[in-house]
Amino acid sequence: MAKKPFFTLEDAKASFSLFCCIYGVGTLGMPGNFARAGPTIAVVAMAFANVYSSVAMSKVLLLAPKSVKTFSDLGEWCMGKWGRWLCMLSQMGSSLLIPCVYLVLGGTLLDDLFPNAFSQITWSILMVLTVLPVCLVPTLKEGAGVAFAGCLGTVLADIIGVALVLYGMRGHPSVPFPELKFSHVAGLFGNLAFAYGAGIVIPDVQRQHSDPTRMPRVVGVTVAFISCLFLVLASSTNSAVGCQVTGNLLYTIYPDSKTGLTTLGFAPNWGAVVLTYLLMQLHITVAFAVILNPAFYVAERLALGMHKTKQLDLENPVSYIEAATPDVTQGRNSKLTYVSVAGADHKEDVDEEMAEYRGGVNTIKYIVLRVVMIVILEVLAIVFRDHFSDFVDFIGASCMTLNCIVLPIVFYLSKAWDRVPMYEKIPAIIVSIVCTLLRAWLLRDVHHRKESVCAHGQRRRIPILLGREQKHRVLQLHCRARVVENLPSVCTTSSSCSVRNL
Repeated sequence: MAKKPFFTLEDAKASFSLFCCIYGVGTLGMPGNFARAGPTIAVVAMAFANVYSSVAMSKVLLLAPKSVKTFSDLGEWCMGKWGRWLCMLSQMGSSLLIPCVYLVLGGTLLDDLFPNAFSQITWSILMVLTVLPVCLVPTLKEGAGVAFAGCLGTVLADIIGVALVLYGMRGHPSVPFPELKFSHVAGLFGNLAFAYGAGIVIPDVQRQHSDPTRMPRVVGVTVAFISCLFLVLASSTNSAVGCQVTGNLLYTIYPDSKTGLTTLGFAPNWGAVVLTYLLMQLHITVAFAVILNPAFYVAERLALGMHKTKQLDLENPVSYIEAATPDVTQGRNSKLTYVSVAGADHKEDVDEEMAEYRGGVNTIKYIVLRVVMIVILEVLAIVFRDHFSDFVDFIGASCMTLNCIVLPIVFYLSKAWDRVPMYEKIPAIIVSIVCTLLRAWLLRDVHHRKESVCAHGQRRRIPILLGREQKHRVLQLHCRARVVENLPSVCTTSSSCSVRNL
């Protein structure tokens, strides 16, 4: 038998969709995550949890019968009807709320780029019109080229943004290090969960792959590579500004309209800022459609009767391992996990799915349904436009943690417990418990912050600083930055500094 290639063109297409889903808006908060918790806790721990849980989801999908096509199908196969509803609610919450975040951020970016042209709401509506053509592409596989453009846009935007910060803060003294506290470390959990979030599209990407047995490798390599990019991005920015960075990299490089200076006190190149914003806008447009795909699939099944599953397999959830002949199973159980959906008829399933989108009536139905869903999301984006940070943390804690980390690990252990070694079981169980506890804590914290904002007014975009001594060091750093840039100092007193209200 000829040896299979390590990575094929189809693997790359699947990887682009995963990359576009994960590496995007969440990267903007990575420097802030370093500022809160330092590099080890912020990236390494979450990278391990997300790489393992993503690969676990891919593996348990290979164990499942051919009729298991979505995350909710997987939930029913593993946990019955309760599992289906738990998976459906968490996945639909992620797939529908994350695009709302994209609409909010997209409207903000365009409003910053073209001030006084339109209101933020108008820009958000115009953005919806631009993403419609991408959202009407039937499957992720057909939109792989567009997904690649989205990936490239994000990488370039981050490179330019970090370069602006490093150049603007050149010659600075040693940066202050944050005083680590549990509340700050736990508080970044929602943003990190939001940043990773591959689980919501893995079932769809794997379903559309002609050889699903390759997907654990594709998922593992992609998520591990993204974790390395997160590390480089966050550590580079952290080395220049430390805990002064705001929670969003784009806000850090955007200059004040009156002074021409950023919150860090340097004057960025306006052309580079515009290019960074436009590249991130490109990613948002593409990722909007990629992340909505699972929600489209479920809605088309429920509302239009498309993508019907055979109930026989779900009602009798016997894995293909259990049905295998005795002489095959002895000593080779680990290899049989890849037999369940890797038969020759899998390609026919992919062709069947594509055929459902063809034909005049079918085409009109799915287009109308998708347009209605996008309009509803735009209304939600307008409602939540003033609570971007809390919205991100809420989605990360409530939905992404559940369907991207906890449930995949639980499903995998429940179906492959006898064959998973103890050294793998222990960290998997620890990750599930810790993430569940942090999820509960952060939901409570988001609720508390929302009440605080309602009582005291809108929060400002402020750097992440802890302690009076560190605030004093930052004032000194701003003054020295003025000298480096040969600009007039605005830090003669604490009341005139850009961080005066910390």
